[in-house]
Amino acid sequence: MTGEPITVYFRCGQELPEAIRVVITVPTFRRPEHLVKTLSTLISQSSPLPFAVVVIENDAEGQAGAVAARDFFAAHETNGLVIVTRDRGNCHAYNGGWQAALDTYPMLQAIAVIDDDEVAAPDWLSRLLSVQAATKAELVGGPQLPVFEAGANPAFKHHPVFMPHYDTTGPVPILYSSGNVLITRPVLDAMPRPFLDTLFNFTGGGDSDFYRRAKLKGFRFAWAKEAWVAETVPLRRTERSWIRARSLRTGALSAMLEHRADPSVTGRTKTILKSLALLALSPLRGFRLWRRSGLAMAGLFHAEVAIGRLMAEAGLINEQYRNPEKN
Repeated sequence: MTGEPITVYFRCGQELPEAIRVVITVPTFRRPEHLVKTLSTLISQSSPLPFAVVVIENDAEGQAGAVAARDFFAAHETNGLVIVTRDRGNCHAYNGGWQAALDTYPMLQAIAVIDDDEVAAPDWLSRLLSVQAATKAELVGGPQLPVFEAGANPAFKHHPVFMPHYDTTGPVPILYSSGNVLITRPVLDAMPRPFLDTLFNFTGGGDSDFYRRAKLKGFRFAWAKEAWVAETVPLRRTERSWIRARSLRTGALSAMLEHRADPSVTGRTKTILKSLALLALSPLRGFRLWRRSGLAMAGLFHAEVAIGRLMAEAGLINEQYRNPEKN
């Protein structure tokens, strides 16, 4: 294997690698117990195509996830591969996993992605594939539905930080998250490597940047409402400090991606003016969101996104806001 520095930790298979048509990649970092829950919902997926599961361990020192995945695969009849990435960071994990999938399963037609803090619906994979076949979109996303730990206000499911980006199956302009997505082979073959820019390793946004570049190449996007995954949300992520940091980060990354799309003086001016307009509109939008969600904290989201954009312009976004704790 070439490119991203990875090591094959474990491999098993019920079918020849050439028979595999879909690969589910699962990046993991220090969540071995939840990883097993994730894998339990993957091996029994209903799928019209033969599939394999690739686990990407992003903790080269501890490797608790690699051990858990190896033990799980050894106890089940499945097509599985466990790799370890030398370099830490979510972009390194995705790049290594996608590279390993292409190298190991040469006839694959698509890669599906799910995170190690999620569990998949029984027909998750088949739903993604069916929407892809119906729409001919090269990239298909699905909702990540929050499952909050005990003690959280149920109204948090209406906060934009936790809400799906779309609510209808069919073509969409673009996707934003890599936690639930199907990416077809033509995209993987056409996009330069590394697939995700490692500049975004610890800030997030590498997936959004990847989708933006894929769209520039003419690839299409779709949404599969029924292809849901359930994401476990720790209580700490409902704290005011975490949500504020996440909202500021969302704004900062959106401004950064706009600059990448148009780095000219005109482009930068447009981004600043857009940020100021969003800030001016945020009180009204926030009030409406507060009324609709019943969550006062949600009313601050639009203002915080706009402030995050402006802070990025001024170079004031630091690690506290760029990288709110997720692991």
